[in-house]
Amino acid sequence: MLTRSRVRWLVSGAALVAAATVGASQAALAQTAAETQTQAQTAGKTAAASPYRAWPRQVYAPYYESWLTGSIATSAQQSGSPYETIAFIQTASAGSCSLTWNGDAADPIPGNTFGAGIATLQKRGGNVIPSFGGYTADTTSTEIADSCTDVNAIAADYESVITTYHVSRLDMDVEGDSLTNTAGIARRNQALKLVEQWAARRHQPLQVQYTLPVEPTGLTASDLAVLQNAAATGTRVDVVNIMTFDYYLASEPSPLPMGADAISAAENTHTQLASVYPHASSARLWSLEGITLMPGIDDYPGGTEVTQLADAQQVLSFARAHGLALLSIWALQRDNGGCPGTVGASTCSGLTQNPWDFSHVLEHFTR
Repeated sequence: MLTRSRVRWLVSGAALVAAATVGASQAALAQTAAETQTQAQTAGKTAAASPYRAWPRQVYAPYYESWLTGSIATSAQQSGSPYETIAFIQTASAGSCSLTWNGDAADPIPGNTFGAGIATLQKRGGNVIPSFGGYTADTTSTEIADSCTDVNAIAADYESVITTYHVSRLDMDVEGDSLTNTAGIARRNQALKLVEQWAARRHQPLQVQYTLPVEPTGLTASDLAVLQNAAATGTRVDVVNIMTFDYYLASEPSPLPMGADAISAAENTHTQLASVYPHASSARLWSLEGITLMPGIDDYPGGTEVTQLADAQQVLSFARAHGLALLSIWALQRDNGGCPGTVGASTCSGLTQNPWDFSHVLEHFTR
């Protein structure tokens, strides 16, 4: 996603599949509602004994850039957000079926990296979402489903992350070349279905989240093809998280109205999701959506895309009113005013702001 200099790939995807997909998507959506209720009941009975916690209905979970210096638990405590999305998990080389943090063979999974920080955060009542992929992995064939051709091995990798860190939501960041790798798309969804079945047998909560690029006009055809494949496979998708920045439009006014455009993207995505889940209510479709902002000046050349605190407040109000599932930012380490005027920095927003200003606005979404 969301890496240091991400270039948007605007590609057209395959046409949406028809009758079989519609039937499968209806079944997948019904399964979502049924399993959500079952998970809630199970969580109520076993919360004292199980380390796997169900997620809040609405949550602010900012991305944490794991390759930077710092501490997961400390950043959560300082920012006031007990939930984080940790980026990224991928293979060290194309063709591998072994997971690492950020493609570093010295940080394999399972392993010791981040385990203590995640455990500390969970003991405080928080949780993390491990994120797979990201722009670098998605353009170097090191995203696990692009790299590994064995669906069972991919599923085992996902399960290893779940059991290593006791997590109950996985994020699939799919962009770049991964959006058109049809074999990887199919393997990913097949493996996720196996993991969902595995979690159900263990009576533990599990949610699957897809993070996808978007335009103010909504998802691209390639984005929709990823979700259509999930529906046709019978893979339950609990959250569709749209990245509302780095639009790279052919012509951009300066400044671009980032709050209004994020809302436009969410509204158009809502309409598009009805084609994936045609029997879902409007409220149900809203509850599938998430929005990720990039606080401050993103990495589009020229500095026309600038998300201000007022934009974050505007998006928060919209998300509350419509019952969205997730709000996030890329990334937590940018939520400070250490580099006024800088475009696309990894460790500061480019705005004049106090530390954690965006988090202090958006963390009120969690309930």
